[in-house]
Amino acid sequence: MTPEAAGRAAAEAFRAEYRLGQQALGDLVAVIEQSTGVDVSVVDADDDEHGMTMRDPQRGRVFIAVARTHNPMRQRSTLAHELAHVIFGDWEQPDSGDWHERDPVEQRADAFARHLLVPLQALKDFHSHPITELADLSAVVQRFLVSPVIASIALRQAALIDEATKQEWISIPTRSLATRFGWSDQYLALADESNRTRAPQRLLARAVRGYSENVVSLSALARLRGVAEADVEAELAEAGIIPEPTSVRWADPADLPPVEVDLSGLEEDLEGPTE
Repeated sequence: MTPEAAGRAAAEAFRAEYRLGQQALGDLVAVIEQSTGVDVSVVDADDDEHGMTMRDPQRGRVFIAVARTHNPMRQRSTLAHELAHVIFGDWEQPDSGDWHERDPVEQRADAFARHLLVPLQALKDFHSHPITELADLSAVVQRFLVSPVIASIALRQAALIDEATKQEWISIPTRSLATRFGWSDQYLALADESNRTRAPQRLLARAVRGYSENVVSLSALARLRGVAEADVEAELAEAGIIPEPTSVRWADPADLPPVEVDLSGLEEDLEGPTE
């Protein structure tokens, strides 16, 4: 099976297993965490670092990390790409994050990401006849929240555009489409969201519980969230999450058990000869 076919089959199987249907996927971090149980984090990283997948061989825990970025479509592609490595168990395969010249493992992950984000059947349902207008490309990009590159490749595979149109459209920036066709406010909101750090949901839930039980400090919780302590405290208080009061129980001397001390040895020492 070719990398393209394997990636498509796995993406379709993933959607079927988790009953995602053919609809466009919203918050991809939440989709991954809720469906697979894999912890996902959005972190600060260098400009040339997009994402990575790690696995603890001792406990079998899997962790996906992606870089925060002003490019929300790239972040979604990276998340779907890293999910492919989880699905296929590509633990030993280094990921350069380069979407150009790829080995078969990376090609398979690329195909999985594309078919997960833009199922061909969903695309055909969205556009039932060949398209030639840039506005139609914009509609696909906006609906499925993918880059023009991925949208153009998917449109070509669905036989909705020809090869020349694909080559023309893959170089168009997403923001240019958003500005031209009136959804720049939505794009800026997506970019703002993708440029924020984000802690794994399960870890954050445990930390909030620890805070409520007075075993996790407010400063630790704020560092985990990457926001100011005052903002976190106000948010928690609004949600009714207030640390339980701590009390130190002092023992009453009358409640202490009697202690017997044998001083006979000390008395013998004191009665002994002195110099």
